Amino acid sequence: MRDHLESLYRDYNRREFVHPDPLECLYRFDSPDDLEVAGLIASALAYGKVAQILKSVYRFLDIVGQKPADYVDNADISDFTEHFKEFRHRFASGNHMASFLAGIKDVRKKYGSLYECFLAGMDASAATVLPAMTLFTDRLTGHGTDDPGHLLAAPVRGSACKRLNLFLRWMVRKDNVDIGIWNRVPASALIVPLDVHMHRIAFNLGLTAKKQADMRTALDLTAQFRRLAPDDPVKYDFALTRFGINPALSSKSYKFGFTTQKKKGKISTAP
Repeated sequence: MRDHLESLYRDYNRREFVHPDPLECLYRFDSPDDLEVAGLIASALAYGKVAQILKSVYRFLDIVGQKPADYVDNADISDFTEHFKEFRHRFASGNHMASFLAGIKDVRKKYGSLYECFLAGMDASAATVLPAMTLFTDRLTGHGTDDPGHLLAAPVRGSACKRLNLFLRWMVRKDNVDIGIWNRVPASALIVPLDVHMHRIAFNLGLTAKKQADMRTALDLTAQFRRLAPDDPVKYDFALTRFGINPALSSKSYKFGFTTQKKKGKISTAP
């Protein structure tokens, strides 16, 4: 299993396979502040069809400009509400985005950065970043007229928090694709970004027998990957998920006995 996964990592963990992943939007930034603000929003929008995800992320970046962190720091809730009044991404409205940005602004004012807020919740005795995720989401909610809604899942509700774990992968890991600017958070504590697609891949690989793509399954799957890569359990996430994101790879066959197919406008795995 490790040999197969390492082969996938070598073949597909490359910048050329990032598009149309929203991670591509971060490569335009150099400042850690801009990277973490843009990254949190880009990951929060990473649900639905990939074309719509990119459209929404680029629209967000068009509104906030070249310095997302400065925009957040210098605007207020009325500005956020006005600037995003026409914004919508599936279930997320402009008010959800305004509240989310108000939460980011408040965290940056209190902690100095999203990074420092996350570090405040880190528990050295915990096997994963789950305690830090809990504090982080708590600090980001309760601002403006609405909570962030579907933009920010809460681990206390049992959600797998796929998009938040995706953001953490981007921020913590550093290789050819992940930017790795949060170097005081150990990669060994990351949790697999689990959605329906990744859950089906893991099920087909025999890495989990659990039926629900929730936090319990995400932690179980992370423990399985930790056996293969103790210091970096989400190492293979990017390579494994290329087959459901990159249309050029949708007809490729896995060495694990299943292929990816397009169905009703979406890309999914089929055993």
